[in-house]
Amino acid sequence: MAAPNIVNVTTITAKTDLKDLTTGGDTITSNSAASGAVYKINSVVVSNIDGTNDADVTINFIRGGTTTVALASTITVPANSTLIVVSKDMGIYLEEDDLLQGIASADGDLQAVCSYEVITDV
Repeated sequence: MAAPNIVNVTTITAKTDLKDLTTGGDTITSNSAASGAVYKINSVVVSNIDGTNDADVTINFIRGGTTTVALASTITVPANSTLIVVSKDMGIYLEEDDLLQGIASADGDLQAVCSYEVITDV
């Protein structure tokens, strides 16, 4: 199914996904291939919960499982600090089969929060 027409919206559902990031790469938020929805990403925030060590983060936008573009690439998040990767004024949409992935330089140091709206026209 194609992405819904956001002019003729039927429902908008607020969602928030939480993820502990690892060095292996983790899906933060994903829109399944047959969802019939588009996800409007409002924010992606990465927090370093390690009280001593800095950690690097990469946040990737993956389109259809094949094309990867870095929204943030190897950015250092200082200990006990927060990095805003996406804010509401940026206008990023996940269509069907798209996802946001986070990669940390150290396991157990970084957590990601993604706030978004699921938009449908059915």
